[in-house]
Amino acid sequence: MKVQTILKTFMFFFAFFFALNIINASTEYVVFLDAVNIRTGPGTNYSRIKLGLVGSTYNLKSSKIIADENNNGSCDAGWYNIDADGENGYICSTYVRAFIDGAEEKTEPTSTCEADLKAAGFPASYWQGLCSLKSKYPNWQFKALNTRLDFATAVDKFTSCGSSLLSNPNSAWLDKSCTYKEGSFVTVNQSGVAYYLDPRNFLNENYIFQFESNKYNSNLENIYPTITKSIIEGTSFYKYHQGLGNDLAEYISQAGKETDTNPAHLASRMYQELGTGTTLKNLYQGTFNDYIRGTYYDFRGYYNFYNIGVTGYCVTQGMGSTYCGLNKAKSMGWNSVYNAVKGGGSFLRSDYIGAGQYTAYLERFNVVPTDATKMYIHYYMANLQAPSSEANKSYQAYKKANLLNSAFEFYIPVYNNMDGTIENNSSGAVGGENFSEPTSTSINSVITSAGFRLSGNNILGINPNTSSNTIKNNLEAISGSNTVTISGTSSGIIATGSTITIKNSEETKSFTVVIKGDTSGDGKINALDLLQVQKNILGNYNLKAPNSTAGDTSGDGKINALDLLQIQKNILGTNLIEQ
Repeated sequence: MKVQTILKTFMFFFAFFFALNIINASTEYVVFLDAVNIRTGPGTNYSRIKLGLVGSTYNLKSSKIIADENNNGSCDAGWYNIDADGENGYICSTYVRAFIDGAEEKTEPTSTCEADLKAAGFPASYWQGLCSLKSKYPNWQFKALNTRLDFATAVDKFTSCGSSLLSNPNSAWLDKSCTYKEGSFVTVNQSGVAYYLDPRNFLNENYIFQFESNKYNSNLENIYPTITKSIIEGTSFYKYHQGLGNDLAEYISQAGKETDTNPAHLASRMYQELGTGTTLKNLYQGTFNDYIRGTYYDFRGYYNFYNIGVTGYCVTQGMGSTYCGLNKAKSMGWNSVYNAVKGGGSFLRSDYIGAGQYTAYLERFNVVPTDATKMYIHYYMANLQAPSSEANKSYQAYKKANLLNSAFEFYIPVYNNMDGTIENNSSGAVGGENFSEPTSTSINSVITSAGFRLSGNNILGINPNTSSNTIKNNLEAISGSNTVTISGTSSGIIATGSTITIKNSEETKSFTVVIKGDTSGDGKINALDLLQVQKNILGNYNLKAPNSTAGDTSGDGKINALDLLQIQKNILGTNLIEQ
């Protein structure tokens, strides 16, 4: 997967659409920032022609914005008249980025605003969008966040099979070399990643809040409950707890204050992760007790409002979102509604905001971490659209509370060489021009970011009956072009005693796999393991490392009757051993 930067005199999207043979540089057009309806007239009362997909492009019939005929707040910004594949269509200007001849050709400032932005470190391609916002909201402050990263390289780093997903993207963005999907979410290629990585695509009032600081703003303390309620009040999880007398809006506001986290961010994250319906009700109702894969779990009284712990790896192992989310909640002690709300805030504060990922954008695209080993790999979600979706929720809440004229600060990333094209290649590797060379990504970070645990030289957290290819793919999705090899497997199943070796540009490390309960080293937990542990306890058999570590299923440093009982229950399916 190679990314090349060329034609530096052209803006990124002009060059991108040249490559796709969609338009030419003299055409005025719009690119969709969201999936929204194209209508027969400038108002939501007009009938729908079709749904315009994210990233789809349509030629403008006129660059003039037409006032909304409804005058009901559904599209205050006005409408563009477009050619919808031969039909006369209209699209709300809020949800598109317009490319109009001559609008982005400036190299020197022609206004005080542009001069200020240039002095602040923003390239000319940012001026039009930001000055338009500044004229409407003079109290807003824009901070240039210089990543010092090459844009094309960053795109490449975030592009690998299963790492960057969209729901129903336009076909030009579909990574056809990758079959990984989560429901309607599929892997997108470099062009799709580049679109969401480029901040210039989101410099309008609906989406700018993905660059807002997620730290607590004491100036908004009194209004935060109103803001948070505005964001979540239409959701099933809010209504459910309202019926039980739990004021989630107040809980979120208080938790934000105690964790120094923006409550609007917490509310938007809940909305984004749980949705409006009841699909994930087990995570927020606190009433789940049932069998999962033949094992009974009682998670009553535990809550997870942020989907924390519901990783792709955990879910694809067959455990499902209920187990993954509630098992995480139980391990974190989120045994009340408020504890779960605050606990999620504390998690975001310590693991993200305090680690240099202090905006919704940076939580998805980790480009200025405090720990350099986390560059590119420590992100909250695979959904590329999540930051812009959350930003729109925050914007609507601030608008409803009449707070848009407040003194917001936005930290907007700037990259080097942003004006090139993106070449789409098959997914899987990462890197720039020397894409076949290993990167310097920390090997330990690769392992932990893939969802596994390290204990000395041992790797834990791998479930029994897992193929070595699954583990290899999970590690490579994080490590990219670093070399991952696995040896000592049992018929393709990774097992206790298997060796995982990872090589980056600086070093090579080997680790021994330990699967709790698998003392025999066949990757399974069965009667043979039970017999070996029993003989070890009786003194008739001597388990040695790493098999002895696998036999200590309880983690108390000894192999005894408790471990024997846990292995027996695992075999019977009454209680799975925690890996």
